[in-house]
Amino acid sequence: MVGLSLFTWGIGGVVYYASRRKHVVCRGCGLGWEHAREPGAQSSAFTVPVQAGSRPAALPPNGIGRRVVGTGLALLATLLITIGIVEFAPEAIAVGSVMGLAGSGTFWWGWKALQDRRQAVLQDLNRQVLLLATQKEGVLTVTEVAAALNLSIPAAEKVLEGLDDGFRVRSDISKEGVLYYEFPEVRHQNRLRGPERA
Repeated sequence: MVGLSLFTWGIGGVVYYASRRKHVVCRGCGLGWEHAREPGAQSSAFTVPVQAGSRPAALPPNGIGRRVVGTGLALLATLLITIGIVEFAPEAIAVGSVMGLAGSGTFWWGWKALQDRRQAVLQDLNRQVLLLATQKEGVLTVTEVAAALNLSIPAAEKVLEGLDDGFRVRSDISKEGVLYYEFPEVRHQNRLRGPERA
């Protein structure tokens, strides 16, 4: 990457990083990270058991390559425009402007991909919390969610706060001073369905 950057004003290094960044070999299984989710790819010594709260196998790309390329194009465009202004070269300014627009568009494309990925992760976390609430009869605490979904305490709290709308999910404090989140629809689903379905 450094070699390509030296002879191409940094563009080669950016392109190489964007195209090869996922091709890293794992010391545990000897495969690239792009094969990490394939069944049987990991050796038995490094296999982690799949749990009910595990992440989905496929998530939208995070767009890091697009953002890196967009940033590189924007920096190169800035350099060309600066040279064009100093040297009074309108062709350099024109090329730099076009390159800057391309870099901005590429960066925005990557940023949108990152937001889509975050939204997909959040939706999956919400789904897992709802499944956990069903298992726990409609009452959850932050600690329970953090332990079951392998999240940090602040992350679990943020997920529960995002679900708390005061109607379908509402928070309250017990007599012992414990903050808990109640899912009324889950707690009363048997009664709401009627005795014939209970």
